[in-house]
Formats: sequence, C-alpha cells, structure tokens
Amino acid sequence: MAARPSKDNGFLGSGTLVLLALEIDAKMLKQVLITQPLPNAHLNELAGHCEFSVLSGRQSLASASMRDELAGCHGLICLLTDAVDHSVLDAMPKLQFVSSVSVGVDHIDVGVLTERGIPLGHTPGVLAATTADAAFGLLLAAARRLVEGDRFIKDGNWRLDNPWSPDFFLGKEVSGATLGIIGLGATGQAMARRGAGFDMSVISWTPSEREMPGVESVSIDDLLLRSDFVSVHLALTSTTYDFINADKIATMKPGAVLVNTARGGIVNELALAQALNSGHLYAAGLDVFESEPVAIDNPLLQHPRVVVAPHIGSATTVTRAKMVELAVRNAVAGLGGRRMPHCANPEVYPLTGKHEL
Repeated sequence: MAARPSKDNGFLGSGTLVLLALEIDAKMLKQVLITQPLPNAHLNELAGHCEFSVLSGRQSLASASMRDELAGCHGLICLLTDAVDHSVLDAMPKLQFVSSVSVGVDHIDVGVLTERGIPLGHTPGVLAATTADAAFGLLLAAARRLVEGDRFIKDGNWRLDNPWSPDFFLGKEVSGATLGIIGLGATGQAMARRGAGFDMSVISWTPSEREMPGVESVSIDDLLLRSDFVSVHLALTSTTYDFINADKIATMKPGAVLVNTARGGIVNELALAQALNSGHLYAAGLDVFESEPVAIDNPLLQHPRVVVAPHIGSATTVTRAKMVELAVRNAVAGLGGRRMPHCANPEVYPLTGKHEL
C-alpha cells in the first residue's frame, strides 16, 4: 500500500518519489505521473481515481532514468517548465491524457497528442486578473523608475550632498497616456480595464480580431506607432515566435515602454536591448524570457530601466490553487474517459470544436 499525504504542510514531495493510492488493489488503478509537488487537498481528490507518483526533483522527462516510469503511465500532470516533446510522448505508449498546470501549452507537442487522439488539459480563465496585475505593476515600475529608486537608496546614494531636486528621478506619465495591448484574450482584456482605470487611452490589436467596448481596434503598425506603453498578451505559437522583432520595435513610438508577461520567445531580446541602449525605447518590464532561468549575461539585465521578474505573473496563493484545481479536474475527466472541462485540443473529441465551460 502506498503512503498517504502528509498533514504537516500543504505540499507533497519529500524523497525521490512519493506514491499515493487508496487502500485497494493497485493493479486496478491507472498510473499517473505528476512532475512537481502539488497541494495535498487536490491530490487527495485525485487519489480516489488513480495511483500516482510525484517527482520531487527537477528531473527531465526525456532522461534515461525516467523511461520505466513513463512506460507505465496512463496520464501526465505537468508544468510549463516540463518539455513534453515527441520523444517523451513516444515513451508513454499507454498515455490517455496530459493535463498542464498552465494556460500556454507551448512546452508540449500538441500536434502529436492531437494525431493520437489524446486530450490536453490546460488552465485558462483563472489567472487573467492576477497576470494583468503583474503586467500593470511592471508598467508602473518601469515608467516611474521605482526599481532604480530602490537601488539608489539601498546603495547609499540618497545623501545630503545628493538631495531631492525638481528633476530628481523623472519618469514617464501613465495617466492620460496611450496603452497598446497586443492580444485581447482574457489577460489582455483585464489589462485594458486596468489601463482605463488609470485614465489611459486603450487601443488593441489581436490575431482573433476580438473587440472590447472602450478599446479601439487598430492595425499592429498603428498600435506600435501610437502607443506610449505596449503590453504583450499573446500565446506563443509558430506564428507569434519573434513577433515583436527588430522591425516592429523600430516602428514603436520613440520613448515607449514595452511590457511582456506572455512568453519570452514572442519578443526578440537582442533587438529590444539594442533599442533600449540606443534610447529609442525608454524602458521595459519583463516577466518572461526566451530561455528560463534567464542567463545572468543577458544584455537586458544590464540596462537600468529594465524591470524584471522570474515568471511570476500568476504567482499568488489563490490563483495557483485555482490552476491546480482545474488541472486535477481535467485529469479526473481524462481518467474517466470524459471530456475535459478545459481542453487545449478539443478536436480530439467528436462532434464539437469548442471548449466546455
């Protein structure tokens, strides 16, 4: 019999592998692999439907040591940091579903899953407000030079011989400025509401041509030319990779601020660094990078007006708990052969092409 969840804290994961199951014949249960420790309450729910193992280390699913574990799995619950590529999927011949604790699924080979009729769950809808809060926080911090000011004081530079003056730490005005939103999904819409709350003029461009009351829909070039602040809210796909490239950055309004809380690969980091260093752009606020963790020698980290965060746009206790809850609900549906509440490749289900609510 496998061990039950510990009650001394809210998370599982001590040791190399933690096995959980109900007190029934394990041979009757399907096997699910969870790549990182998750809150106990939701794992207790999952334990009623399967036997599962939780990896405690940062093991790559593609490593040779994982082959036996993968071979017996009927389901996988993963994070955005887990690369689930063709080779990993080939190692899981019994796989019936994948459930990712994320909205974006660019870390997963969705095409292979779809070809094999395997549903992929994700967690949309619950992190839009939290991520928009982070995006607007980065916007404000970059515009008003808050991180620079913090360093200035902590480095001992605010002294009597270096006092406040009328031109002391001047920043960019946010109220009344134009906010351009690239991608008007749930997070983009939440960002638009925050901009409106700061009396900003909000314009948008989105591949879906979605519209929102109070937000002017414009072409991408018009958005870049007019916006004092540009906030990126696209999913990373083959068509959006390097979307904000050197040409688009050159099109941006001089002195503008770029904010990205979507995915790092959407913005060309070298072109952004060059635009900042040349003075074409005023500042940037970045929660995501093309390679994470970001290398310490990344040129963006050297610029004083680049405010950075370690991919924490959805990192609040409430939001992360909601994401795990959705991921477990997707997994339970997958185990039972039912349609997932939130499926990223709904075409695997017959007679429908839409997500369930």
